[in-house]
Amino acid sequence: MSQYGDNPYYGNTGGGGYLAGGSPFGSANGSPGGQLRRAAAQHSLRPVTIKQLHNATQAHSDAEWTIDDAEVGQITVVGQVVSINSQTTNCLYWLDDGTGRIEARHWVDAGTDDDAERWGGITENTYIRVMGSLKSFANKRYINASHLRLIKDPNEIQFHFLETFTVDLIFQKGAPLRPSEASSAGAAANHQGTTSVYNPQSTATGGMEQYAHLPSIQRRIVQFMMSQPHQNEGIHVAAIARHIGGDAQAISDALDRLMDEGHVFTTIDDSHFALST
Repeated sequence: MSQYGDNPYYGNTGGGGYLAGGSPFGSANGSPGGQLRRAAAQHSLRPVTIKQLHNATQAHSDAEWTIDDAEVGQITVVGQVVSINSQTTNCLYWLDDGTGRIEARHWVDAGTDDDAERWGGITENTYIRVMGSLKSFANKRYINASHLRLIKDPNEIQFHFLETFTVDLIFQKGAPLRPSEASSAGAAANHQGTTSVYNPQSTATGGMEQYAHLPSIQRRIVQFMMSQPHQNEGIHVAAIARHIGGDAQAISDALDRLMDEGHVFTTIDDSHFALST
């Protein structure tokens, strides 16, 4: 029995294995909080598209894969089986979900039923859900599949993509506000401009007066950080650099100066920053 045997994905009942809110997987270098997030990532299941898997990044060959600056452990993909190649030690499924193609590789244990019998009649041109982890060998990415399931309800295909988009928004903008919080944010927006349920402060430009004396790059960093939804783990330096653009060393030096002056501080590790006020 697979370790995912109790996962709601198996019963076509919806529900995901990702952790809601912020960037819960975070980066895990050198802090107890980061280690907890890495453990959470390894035991959580994130719905993704094949394109996201091809766009995932690694800091180095032994590092965790990241999507939206958040580490991912176990992933689930829904796609159409283009071809099946059964071998002695493994079975290769070539999948297409409309955003790209990727190989899912399931290793066969000696003495067990073959994949066709074990997974309930998966054949070419059927849609399946695959669960496993992203791997790379010889510059080729593939899914190391731990479980596959034939999709019998076509609504599950649409559900998967909707859930993928929802999770992507949560990682980019934070979890949607509760109704009571949204009401408060809406009231504040009457004085500050437009808002949204994801990021009520995204258009606010107030509060920058105390930073007016700072150099331009430092002010831009602070303004970007002020525009982001609050997250306990702070904002990853990669997100800051991607928004600011330009020379990476200059951004690093600017963050060091902001820390020296007490405007920002590191949170779960040396790569995550939060404003002091």
